[in-house]
Amino acid sequence: MVQITFVSNGGKVATAPENSNLLRVSLKEKGGIPFKCGGGLCGTCKCRIEEGLEHTDAIKPKERKHLRPEDFEAGYRMACQTFVNGDVKVSWVVQNGKGVVVGVASDAADAPVPSA
Repeated sequence: MVQITFVSNGGKVATAPENSNLLRVSLKEKGGIPFKCGGGLCGTCKCRIEEGLEHTDAIKPKERKHLRPEDFEAGYRMACQTFVNGDVKVSWVVQNGKGVVVGVASDAADAPVPSA
């Protein structure tokens, strides 16, 4: 069994079998991770693995459509696409009903170009 701590939900702790889907555990145990489609299409379930990132499976192609390489480096994943094989602590920030990435510097190429 693995232990999942939902940091953004008052530190609620749930146990689940190894190789459990993070969003499914959140739904079953009322962990609170935001979601909409549950299938990697909308990006609503963006969350940050605060501890135990090494206990998550490989990044999926659907996650690459919603998260940048620097987001992954900061520990962000999409809960619907993430399976856990050991203890993790997960947090999220919600804006307009969706999980969002916060505090990750963006590339200069992504910055708006000032008009002359």
